[in-house]
Amino acid sequence: MTIADKIKKYLLEAMKKKDETSILTYRGLLSAIHNKEIELKKKELTDEEVISVLESQAKQRRDSIIEFEKGGRDDLVKKEKRELEKISHYLPAKMDDSEVEKIVDEAIKKTDATEIKDMGKVMQEVMKQGKGQIDGATASKIVSQKLNK
Repeated sequence: MTIADKIKKYLLEAMKKKDETSILTYRGLLSAIHNKEIELKKKELTDEEVISVLESQAKQRRDSIIEFEKGGRDDLVKKEKRELEKISHYLPAKMDDSEVEKIVDEAIKKTDATEIKDMGKVMQEVMKQGKGQIDGATASKIVSQKLNK
């Protein structure tokens, strides 16, 4: 069963339970997946492509949480956190910082990066090796620290 199929299944279960938060979350995810299918002119996305869409959706939720906290909107913070929790269920576990650091070191060696202007090449290699298990912000921070030495 693909990730998109699992989301559809959970949407049906949420509809039966009349769980409005889950219904809205799953419909939003399926809509984002469908939009990506249209953008890529594909009938169905691979699980890897779906994970990419879900990561984008999760990032939107994290950004929203930060902004809502700044604005003192606890009700919206709770809503976004519940949605993020549901989205995170479908994402692969993230690597810890030490694992990311090892991959960054390998990527720096592989790309012969020596200065900060090489960051794009290194990040591309890191994210390719991490395949959805590396948080981009964490990787970016580690890469910039290593290239600024």
